[in-house]
Amino acid sequence: MGNIKQNFSIKDLESLSGIKAHTIRMWEKRYGVLEPERTETNIRNYGVTGLQKILNIAFLNENGYKISRISKLDDEEISDLVQSITTSKSNYSRALKSMKVAMMNFDQPLFLRTYENLLINKTFSEIYEDVFIPLMIETGTLWQAGTITPAHEQFISNLIKQKLFINIEKLQKENASKTDKVFVLFLPDEEIHDIGLYYTNYEILSHGYKVIFLGQSLPMQDLTYLSTLYQNTIFVSYLTVKPDHIEQYLIDFKEHICPDGRCEYWLLGRKSIELIENNTKLPEGIRAFRDISELTLNL
Repeated sequence: MGNIKQNFSIKDLESLSGIKAHTIRMWEKRYGVLEPERTETNIRNYGVTGLQKILNIAFLNENGYKISRISKLDDEEISDLVQSITTSKSNYSRALKSMKVAMMNFDQPLFLRTYENLLINKTFSEIYEDVFIPLMIETGTLWQAGTITPAHEQFISNLIKQKLFINIEKLQKENASKTDKVFVLFLPDEEIHDIGLYYTNYEILSHGYKVIFLGQSLPMQDLTYLSTLYQNTIFVSYLTVKPDHIEQYLIDFKEHICPDGRCEYWLLGRKSIELIENNTKLPEGIRAFRDISELTLNL
C-alpha cells in the first residue's frame, strides 16, 4: 500500500471535485469545512479523509444543498446524506459526480444506486456514452496526473464491466436476426485494454448480428480458422496501445487473414483515430472509425 497516494494538493481537490481552489479556500476560512495541514512554506496539504469530504460536499452542493447548511453537519452526517440522495431527476453531470464520489470512497452501493436511477429514464447505451465514457476519460487523466491510484481506476472499471456483462448476456440469449455478416471481436497480442471492445460487443449484438468474442491479447495466427468459417466475416479490434507498428500489422493482417476479400477488419480506439488523423492509407478491406457510433452506421 506504500505506493498509494495519501496526500493531496488543493489543485488535486479542484481537479477531482470541480470546486475551484479559491472557493475551497473561502469555504475553509468562512465555514471551517476542511482543516488542511500546511508545509513549512505554508502550502496546504490534504489527506484522504479531506479529499473524500470535499467530494461529498461538492456532490451535496450540486444537489441543491447550500454550503452554510452542509458546514453544520459532521463528517458522518454528510456521508449519510450523500448515501440517501436519489439522483433519478439529476442530470448527467450530477450522476458523473456521484460516481466519482463512489470511486474515491470505494462505495459500490452508491455507484449502483446512481446507475439504477439513471436507468429509470435512460437506456444503457445512453448511460454508457454520456456517463461511463466521460468518467473513464477523467479517471485516466487523474491517474496519469497521480491524483488517484490504480486501485481507484480498477475499482470503477470493474463496476462498469459488470454492467456491460449483464447487458451483453441479455442480448446473447436471443438468436441473431441478421445473417449477412458475422463479427469476430478481438484484441491483438499484448493489448489488454478490453472495456471498449466489450461495449462494441454490446452495440453490435443490439443491432441483431452474431458476435464471436475472443477477447484480449490474441496472436494473429489464431484468427486464420475463423477467416474461412463464414462467408462474410468482419474482424473488429479496439486498439488503445498495441500494436506498436500498426501499419505493418495491418499489412500482415490483410496478407495472412484476409487475402481473398472474404473478410474485413474494422478498427476503433485511440490508434484508429490516429490513423484517421494522419490520413494513413489502409489496405483494402480495412477500415478505421472514430467511435462506435460511426461504426454502427455502417452495420
